[in-house]
Amino acid sequence: TEHVEGDSHIMKCAACTGLGIAYAGSGREEVAELLLPVLESSGGGNTMLEVSLAGLALGMIFVGKCDENVGSAIVQRLMEATDEELDHSHARFLCLGLGLLFLGKMEKADAMLEAVRTVEHKISKYAAILLETCAYAGSGNVLKIQEMLHQCAEHLTEDAEHQAAAVIGIGLISMGEDVGAEMALRAFDHLLHYCELPIKRAVPLSLAILNVSNPDFGVIDQLSRLSHDPDSEIAQNAILGMGIVSAGTNNSRVAGLLRQLSEFHSKEAGHVFCVRIAQGLLHMGKGLMTLNPVHSDRMLTSGPALGALLIIIHSCLDLKNNLLDKTHYLLYYLTCAMNPRMLITVNEDMSWRPVTVRVGQAVETVGQAGKPKTITGFQTHTTPVLLGSKERAELGTEEFLSVSSVLEGVVILKENPDYEAEEGN
Repeated sequence: TEHVEGDSHIMKCAACTGLGIAYAGSGREEVAELLLPVLESSGGGNTMLEVSLAGLALGMIFVGKCDENVGSAIVQRLMEATDEELDHSHARFLCLGLGLLFLGKMEKADAMLEAVRTVEHKISKYAAILLETCAYAGSGNVLKIQEMLHQCAEHLTEDAEHQAAAVIGIGLISMGEDVGAEMALRAFDHLLHYCELPIKRAVPLSLAILNVSNPDFGVIDQLSRLSHDPDSEIAQNAILGMGIVSAGTNNSRVAGLLRQLSEFHSKEAGHVFCVRIAQGLLHMGKGLMTLNPVHSDRMLTSGPALGALLIIIHSCLDLKNNLLDKTHYLLYYLTCAMNPRMLITVNEDMSWRPVTVRVGQAVETVGQAGKPKTITGFQTHTTPVLLGSKERAELGTEEFLSVSSVLEGVVILKENPDYEAEEGN
């Protein structure tokens, strides 16, 4: 509290960000009461950074909660801000904070959308698209994807922030749904062929959000091509994209590509920084962690995790003034998305219980008759085991029953009362 209310600019920024990380997704009122005064302050050049970071932290704390007080405070601040404040590179985080409030809440964001469109500045377009894409995140809504593609059809070289937001929106809306994700990949190919630079720069980031912690062969290939692009921003975004796509997988192919890139770009500090971050993400937690926000058999999306990824991805739209400049500490937001990808089985008294499980590619079984197989191409391991982003586990013996229906994280097992051991001859 003393730092948020203190005079030191740098401590204020750090305290706001720290609160955003510590209370992500908790929706606690007393934290909001602390941050709202910072959001409403106005003044010199430094304050816009403090204001935006406070707005961003509020967005993370109330992620997906549609909180009216916070929402109206952020919109109010956008309306009152001077043009020079909104031209500030960090003003985008104020819009992102607003988007996070309505993450995945679909039509509940409509009233705010109307309010945002009244802001008299080019940022209102960016804010509106950001809000709409956040609201429909992971919904696979085809009409919204079409709208976003329409936004990308204009050929703009200046003032195209809203187009970059639309490109990221395409990936964001179609994530978590396989058919849509494949169609989005095709759309990205077209965007790379026919569109102007601002759109091309966002494509690697959108590819990354479609395949978080899932280093698919084709996607890595595409990002690897983009990472040698003569335009430095495309290359840097592609490198960070490779980091997000391979996060926590220890994927040897990506490791090799990143090693080559660090030699290829050894003269340019910005690129080397990106390569180092990507290498860190690739080997995150020695390969025992994931950034994937989708959990519980890919049915649910974790708000803080997806919010954290969006913060990193939107700050990559202007790397020079964000991560490569003074606000590199925004990378700490990624901690909200990191979670272990082990499956650990325990007894009811929480003591460790190794058992055999089958791990394989998850298969969609909704609406199929009989008892369809839920996984394909499985291997049998003894727990603890690691699960990839598209994998699912099932128990290999009938000796135990799991208390939860989903085998992820820490699972409690109890003995099966009907089990009879097979008689040896």
